[in-house]
Amino acid sequence: MMRVVSLNVGLPRTMVWRGREVRTGIFKQPVAGPTLLGRSNLDGDRQADLENHGGRVKAVYAYPAEHYEFWRAQLPEAELPWSMFGENFTTGGLDEEDTYIGDRFQVGRVAEIMVTQPRIPCYKLGMKFGRDDIVARFLQSGRSGIYLSVVKEGMVSAGSTIKRVHRDENGITVADINRACANGSENVSLMRQALRLKWLPAGIRDQFVRQLSSINSQ
Repeated sequence: MMRVVSLNVGLPRTMVWRGREVRTGIFKQPVAGPTLLGRSNLDGDRQADLENHGGRVKAVYAYPAEHYEFWRAQLPEAELPWSMFGENFTTGGLDEEDTYIGDRFQVGRVAEIMVTQPRIPCYKLGMKFGRDDIVARFLQSGRSGIYLSVVKEGMVSAGSTIKRVHRDENGITVADINRACANGSENVSLMRQALRLKWLPAGIRDQFVRQLSSINSQ
């Protein structure tokens, strides 16, 4: 059964990283009790950089609890509490390989979310971990987590069930998009398939168009 293992929120804060001030919302903490999931974010949660994080397409970030075991083996010296990757939902049973772009899920009794894209990390993940190599390692791992938009608002909490209510007919998984983003030259047909997706975000769409144009011109 899929479920929310931990519900995590946080407000932006200013940090000093590599000699400069950075405003970020990546620092989140688990919360107990029901919380309103609105169209743009969870109550008590905000993003600092709305150009690259948050908004309707990336209102919620989910990261599988199962991935934490991988990272604990990779980073035995690190403390890895739930929310370490800046996720709103630490989930059980939700997997990039079995989740299609456009899939919809009911969370709890009312709320409904839709899969939009994988997470492409920026330097702020390195800031959170205190190490620059985590960004490359995160990308190479394929353990991206899942960005979601909010189709229907509702109350959610740790322990809320997650139930798939719609399976997108195109069959392009979050993991497929990860592979195409990581190595487009080996995934030309996959990029072409992905461009037919109604829900593919503009940033990833533009990336695939550029890559295909470059390959076609060779």
